[in-house]
Amino acid sequence: MSQPIYIVRHGQTDWNAELRLQGQSETDLNRRGREQAAANGRLLATLMGDPARFAFLASPLRRTRQTMEIIRMALSLPADGYQTDPRLMELNYGDWEASTFAELEAEEPGASATRDVDKWRFRPPGVAAESYEMLAARVEPLLESARAPLLIVTHGGVLRVAFHIFNGMGDNEAASMEVPQDRVALLEDGRIGWI
Repeated sequence: MSQPIYIVRHGQTDWNAELRLQGQSETDLNRRGREQAAANGRLLATLMGDPARFAFLASPLRRTRQTMEIIRMALSLPADGYQTDPRLMELNYGDWEASTFAELEAEEPGASATRDVDKWRFRPPGVAAESYEMLAARVEPLLESARAPLLIVTHGGVLRVAFHIFNGMGDNEAASMEVPQDRVALLEDGRIGWI
């Protein structure tokens, strides 16, 4: 049996609750998000056996680091014993960051429909903006070379890309899939799925 790689999305933030595009903006977990992180930590404690044998890797954004630290405390490990990697950062939404789709539609009618035509390749306006296709190019080398046992805390976009890479999920299906903040994904034997 191969060694596991667990992947967790950060807990909820106020921007998640408002359906506001966070991208690479810095936000903090809200109360529900801290509860989700703690619950994921308790679940992982039942799955990991000896968590001290795992490596721990997170996106450097604050909400993922907060989630990782809560999980590590639930595992009875020091909060700060992990590394970060910028390749695990969320999709950059460029000029759309900090907006809701309702706000974008009010400013630019049809913006959502334009994006939905090919959500995987759509790139919002803005110099640093990324498409899911660009995010996949950034994330795939990291995920393909990751060595288990490992726990990763990252973002919804990265998990969508992981399902695309390892399960062959179609472009727009992956770009549109729901990514819960209160579940753990397992990457093992070249496949990824929810626990």
